[in-house]
Amino acid sequence: MEVYEDIFAKFLEKRGLKLTQPRRYILKEVFGMHTHFNVEELYDRIRSKTSKISMATVYRTIPLLLEAGLIQRADRSKGRERYEHILGHPKHIHWVCKKCGALWETDFNSLYPALIKRAQDLKFKPEDIELTVKGLCWKCNTNDNENQSDEK
Repeated sequence: MEVYEDIFAKFLEKRGLKLTQPRRYILKEVFGMHTHFNVEELYDRIRSKTSKISMATVYRTIPLLLEAGLIQRADRSKGRERYEHILGHPKHIHWVCKKCGALWETDFNSLYPALIKRAQDLKFKPEDIELTVKGLCWKCNTNDNENQSDEK
């Protein structure tokens, strides 16, 4: 049994729930992806392998995976939440282009000590830190700049 499967099974057991086969499909697919995903993309990937799952089951399982600490919200793009699995992954910064929706990740380690120091100064105990920076990527920023200079 994989570590993430063991964690999820114990989490579900505490809530009087079982790790059913459909939940196993979802869990396996989530941890088989190394990209951000939305519920529909996850469902499509699972359905390409088995017909023994419904969209409703995927929608009901996502909050359980969030609560179990196995996934987190990465960002919201085109009206849909995107998620990523986080077990065993280092903290990172999400850089999201507001125009095209592109998303990059960079290491969080250089900022972490400064954030912790600031929290101590404020007598604040952080339990979780998520950092998303929204703006324009180089492609969209370049296009805007080119369009603006053409108009002058």
